[in-house]
Amino acid sequence: MQKFTTFHEFYPFYLQEHSHPINRRLHFIGTTLLLLILIAALITRYWYGFILLPIVGYSFAWVGHFYIEKNKPATFKHPFYSLAGDFRMFYDILRGRIILKSDKHN
Repeated sequence: MQKFTTFHEFYPFYLQEHSHPINRRLHFIGTTLLLLILIAALITRYWYGFILLPIVGYSFAWVGHFYIEKNKPATFKHPFYSLAGDFRMFYDILRGRIILKSDKHN
Protein backbone atom coordinates (compact mmCIF):
# COMPACT_ATOMS: atom_id res chain seq x y z
CA MET A 1 0.00 0.00 0.00
CA GLN A 2 1.32 3.42 -0.96
CA LYS A 3 1.89 5.81 1.91
CA PHE A 4 1.16 9.50 1.51
CA THR A 5 2.14 12.09 4.07
CA THR A 6 0.27 15.00 2.48
CA PHE A 7 -2.75 15.54 0.30
CA HIS A 8 -0.44 17.24 -2.21
CA GLU A 9 1.37 13.90 -2.64
CA PHE A 10 -1.90 11.95 -2.79
CA TYR A 11 -3.80 14.00 -5.38
CA PRO A 12 -1.80 12.90 -8.49
CA PHE A 13 -2.40 9.28 -7.43
CA TYR A 14 -6.10 10.06 -6.99
CA LEU A 15 -6.32 11.52 -10.50
CA GLN A 16 -4.53 8.49 -11.93
CA GLU A 17 -7.14 6.23 -10.30
CA HIS A 18 -9.81 8.41 -11.94
CA SER A 19 -8.35 8.66 -15.43
CA HIS A 20 -11.39 7.47 -17.40
CA PRO A 21 -13.65 10.38 -18.34
CA ILE A 22 -16.83 8.39 -17.63
CA ASN A 23 -15.59 7.63 -14.12
CA ARG A 24 -14.87 11.31 -13.61
CA ARG A 25 -18.35 12.20 -14.89
CA LEU A 26 -19.95 9.72 -12.49
CA HIS A 27 -17.97 11.21 -9.60
CA PHE A 28 -19.01 14.70 -10.68
CA ILE A 29 -22.70 13.68 -10.86
CA GLY A 30 -22.53 11.97 -7.47
CA THR A 31 -20.84 14.94 -5.81
CA THR A 32 -23.31 17.38 -7.41
CA LEU A 33 -26.28 15.37 -6.15
CA LEU A 34 -24.66 15.00 -2.73
CA LEU A 35 -24.24 18.78 -2.44
CA LEU A 36 -27.81 19.43 -3.62
CA ILE A 37 -29.21 16.95 -1.09
CA LEU A 38 -27.08 18.47 1.66
CA ILE A 39 -28.31 21.99 0.85
CA ALA A 40 -31.93 20.82 0.61
CA ALA A 41 -31.67 18.97 3.94
CA LEU A 42 -30.23 22.03 5.64
CA ILE A 43 -32.82 24.41 4.17
CA THR A 44 -35.82 22.18 4.82
CA ARG A 45 -34.46 20.75 8.07
CA TYR A 46 -35.35 17.31 6.76
CA TRP A 47 -32.56 15.59 8.65
CA TYR A 48 -33.26 12.17 7.13
CA GLY A 49 -31.75 13.60 3.98
CA PHE A 50 -28.36 13.09 5.58
CA ILE A 51 -28.87 9.33 5.30
CA LEU A 52 -28.85 9.70 1.52
CA LEU A 53 -25.49 11.47 1.40
CA PRO A 54 -23.16 8.45 1.56
CA ILE A 55 -25.52 6.36 -0.58
CA VAL A 56 -25.62 8.91 -3.39
CA GLY A 57 -21.97 9.88 -3.08
CA TYR A 58 -20.59 6.36 -3.07
CA SER A 59 -22.99 4.71 -5.51
CA PHE A 60 -21.96 6.82 -8.50
CA ALA A 61 -18.28 6.61 -7.56
CA TRP A 62 -18.26 2.85 -7.05
CA VAL A 63 -20.03 2.18 -10.34
CA GLY A 64 -17.29 4.23 -11.99
CA HIS A 65 -14.55 2.26 -10.28
CA PHE A 66 -15.86 -1.29 -10.45
CA TYR A 67 -17.44 -1.19 -13.93
CA ILE A 68 -15.61 1.56 -15.83
CA GLU A 69 -12.15 2.01 -14.32
CA LYS A 70 -11.96 -1.58 -13.02
CA ASN A 71 -10.03 -0.63 -9.89
CA LYS A 72 -10.74 -0.35 -6.19
CA PRO A 73 -11.80 3.05 -4.89
CA ALA A 74 -9.07 4.95 -3.06
CA THR A 75 -11.58 5.32 -0.21
CA PHE A 76 -10.72 1.83 1.00
CA LYS A 77 -7.07 2.70 1.69
CA HIS A 78 -7.11 6.49 2.09
CA PRO A 79 -10.61 7.55 3.20
CA PHE A 80 -9.90 11.16 4.21
CA TYR A 81 -7.56 11.99 1.36
CA SER A 82 -10.01 10.33 -1.03
CA LEU A 83 -12.92 12.45 0.19
CA ALA A 84 -10.79 15.58 -0.16
CA GLY A 85 -9.68 14.35 -3.61
CA ASP A 86 -13.27 13.99 -4.74
CA PHE A 87 -14.12 17.54 -3.78
CA ARG A 88 -10.87 18.85 -5.27
CA MET A 89 -11.52 17.02 -8.54
CA PHE A 90 -15.10 18.38 -8.54
CA TYR A 91 -13.72 21.91 -8.07
CA ASP A 92 -11.07 21.38 -10.76
CA ILE A 93 -13.75 20.19 -13.20
CA LEU A 94 -15.88 23.26 -12.45
CA ARG A 95 -12.86 25.50 -13.05
CA GLY A 96 -12.04 23.74 -16.33
CA ARG A 97 -8.70 22.43 -15.04
CA ILE A 98 -9.89 18.87 -15.64
CA ILE A 99 -11.65 18.11 -18.89
CA LEU A 100 -14.25 15.33 -18.91
CA LYS A 101 -13.46 14.34 -22.50
CA SER A 102 -10.54 12.27 -23.72
CA ASP A 103 -9.64 10.64 -27.03
CA LYS A 104 -7.63 8.09 -25.08
CA HIS A 105 -10.78 6.32 -23.80
CA ASN A 106 -13.19 6.81 -26.73
